[in-house]
Amino acid sequence: MAPPVVSSVSPNQGSTLGGTTVTVTGSGFTGVTNVRFGAKPATSYTVDSSTQITAVTPSGLGTVNVTVSTNQGTSSQAALFTYVTTPSLSGLSPNQGPVAGGTTVTLTGANLSGVTAVQFGGVAAASFTVNSGTQITAVAPAHAAGAAAVTVTAPGGTSNALTFTYIATPSVTGVSPNQGPVAGGTTVTLTGANFSGATAVRFGGVAAASFTVNSGTQVTAVAPAHAAGAVAVTVTTPGGTSSAADPNAFFFYAAQPLLTVLAPPSGPTAGGTAVTLTGSDLLAATAVQFGGVAAASFTVDSGTQITAVAPAHAAGAVAVTVTTPGGTSNPVDYVYLNAPVLVSLVPALGPTDTFTIVTLTGSDLATATAVHFGALSASFIVASPTQITAVVPTGPPGPVPVTVTTPAGTSNGLTYTRFAAPSI
Repeated sequence: MAPPVVSSVSPNQGSTLGGTTVTVTGSGFTGVTNVRFGAKPATSYTVDSSTQITAVTPSGLGTVNVTVSTNQGTSSQAALFTYVTTPSLSGLSPNQGPVAGGTTVTLTGANLSGVTAVQFGGVAAASFTVNSGTQITAVAPAHAAGAAAVTVTAPGGTSNALTFTYIATPSVTGVSPNQGPVAGGTTVTLTGANFSGATAVRFGGVAAASFTVNSGTQVTAVAPAHAAGAVAVTVTTPGGTSSAADPNAFFFYAAQPLLTVLAPPSGPTAGGTAVTLTGSDLLAATAVQFGGVAAASFTVDSGTQITAVAPAHAAGAVAVTVTTPGGTSNPVDYVYLNAPVLVSLVPALGPTDTFTIVTLTGSDLATATAVHFGALSASFIVASPTQITAVVPTGPPGPVPVTVTTPAGTSNGLTYTRFAAPSI
């Protein structure tokens, strides 16, 4: 019988450390006594048939002949096996990314030529490119959150493992306060999950003026300026960007309120006047002030109207303002008036059937709205804050109280007496 013949070895390369399982094909493999890789015998071998042997390589270096020996002799035809150095990894950049995968990672190391697989936690990379013997670019696959061992496999074996950390996507579950002025500047607390390592916070796509990561569940951010309306608040980390559709992740930018009219524009120093404030962007008002003093009460009737009860205040003009999440409005003057006082009435008597002109003297008469002789209204002219000229209305004989009414109230009464004209 003829000596054995080795026609091929598959694979034809493996680690210098040995341990590669190799299929040797050929003929005459009956009664095999030895399989050698160069001068070294195989660590183990199994004769599968007269044409095939499965052998485990010993350690070695370079390219060696693979030979098979039987009782008929040793194969002479050359079948080569090349020992390849095991690849090694020294760096990953970046070394973290989202659980959804998709991060492009640069792997650096040695002996990376011929790499056939890159794995992240046992999951094959979405794709990879061998750039050189010292660098590979790989796209991380999707993986559960946590640390994953990254390895590369080449004919020389599988490398050491480096850690790539998969980070869960952040989520925003609360924004407080959830509204503020279009000018920005509101300090907002965001609550949620997976905020550690946040690299950006955005309000409607605009970067926060500043932000601080307080914990994995809380971020404090300063809202930037933005046009009026509701916007999504998002947080970005190495794990990705939170969903803009999170139902509790909205911030409402409110326009600054504007006041145009107060009615009435004045009232008594004692307060209590119901004042209608007209303007725009008045919804969600949180305060109404009269000269820095909070209104006794107020009701937001609509986005253009508020009804407020004036508080007590010293006499004089004061600024009325409205505060909403959009800021504080322009001021509109409201005048606090002292109640009118009468001190004299000249003349103090006259006939019942003629229109007597009477001069009323006192104080705080400038805003008079009515002069009464008893129950009857008189026509009048305000001459000055201390004097009014009135025409006595006709009426029955006898005394009647004379009063002056202003937005601050009704004065004390002075007596005017009508007398009947003499008859002939």
